[in-house]
Amino acid sequence: MKRVMALLLLLLPLASVQAQTVLRHPPAEAPGDTRNEYFLSLLSLALEKTASDYGEAQLAPADQVLSQRRAVAELHAGRTIDVLWTMTSKAREQQLRPVRIPLLKGLMGYRLLLVRENDLAWFAGMHSLAQLRSLQAGQGHDWPDTDILRHNGIRVQTSTDYDSLFTMLRQGRFDFLPRALNEPFNEVAARPDMGLAVEPTLLLYYPAANYFFVAPDNEKLAQRLETGLRRALADGSFDDLFRSHPINAAAFSKANILGRRVLRLENPLLPDATPLDDAELWWPPQSPAARRQQRSR
Repeated sequence: MKRVMALLLLLLPLASVQAQTVLRHPPAEAPGDTRNEYFLSLLSLALEKTASDYGEAQLAPADQVLSQRRAVAELHAGRTIDVLWTMTSKAREQQLRPVRIPLLKGLMGYRLLLVRENDLAWFAGMHSLAQLRSLQAGQGHDWPDTDILRHNGIRVQTSTDYDSLFTMLRQGRFDFLPRALNEPFNEVAARPDMGLAVEPTLLLYYPAANYFFVAPDNEKLAQRLETGLRRALADGSFDDLFRSHPINAAAFSKANILGRRVLRLENPLLPDATPLDDAELWWPPQSPAARRQQRSR
C-alpha cells in the first residue's frame, strides 16, 4: 500500500504539468483565413525552444470563433484561451500581460491598400495623406488600427465580421482596406471572383507591434514564451521563420516596398514600454529614431 501511495504521489505532479501544457488559442475566423498560421508556427517554435525547461506542450484551437474584443476579455478572465496574438496598445497592456517581442518585427505597421480593381488608376494619382483623407477606409470594429486611422483624420467604416469586410469593399461601402504587408496577397488569391487588388503604389506606415499576450496572472507562461522567443532570436531560427514562412515570403517578394510612396501616420496607442531601441526586434528599413518620432505628438 505504501508503494502504491508513493507512486501516486509521483504521478500527480506529472499529470498536473501535462494538463497545464495544453495551450488554447484563437481559431481561424473564416474558411481560408491563413492569418494565424505564422503566429502558430512561431508559438510552436518558442515552446520547442523551452521544452527542456518546461516540458512538452500542445496547441489546441478554442471551440468558437472570437472577435478581438471577446478574445481579450476571455483571456483576461482566464477562460476559453490561454494565449493570444494581437497588436499591442495601451489599453491591451493594461488588461493583459504582454510578451514584448514583436512577432512580425513591426511588419504590422506597414500597410498596403486592398482596393477594387476598377479603382487602381484613381489610387495611382494619390500622393498625400490629405488626398487619402478624402476617402473612407474599412476595418474591424475592435481592431486598434481603427483608432489609429481615425486619429490621423481618416474616416473609417467598421464591421464586426472579418470576412464581410471584403464584401463591403466590393459593394463600395468604403474605398480601401488597409492590410499588413503579409496579409493582402493571400486574401486576394482566396477571393478571385471579387474584383479586388493590392494597390501597387502606396504604403501606409506607423510603428506597431504584435505580441503574444497571456492572462495577467500567468507569469510562468509569459516567461516561457519570452525565453523561447529570445533563444530563437539568438540562434537565428526566429529570423529564418520570419523570412521563409509562406505568408511573409509572399510579402517580401511581391510588395515592392522601396518602389512605393510612403504615407506616415502617428500611432497614439503605442505604449511607452514598446522596445523601439532594440534593433534586433525590428525589421528594416525604419530606424529606432524614426519609429519613436511617429508616436503621438
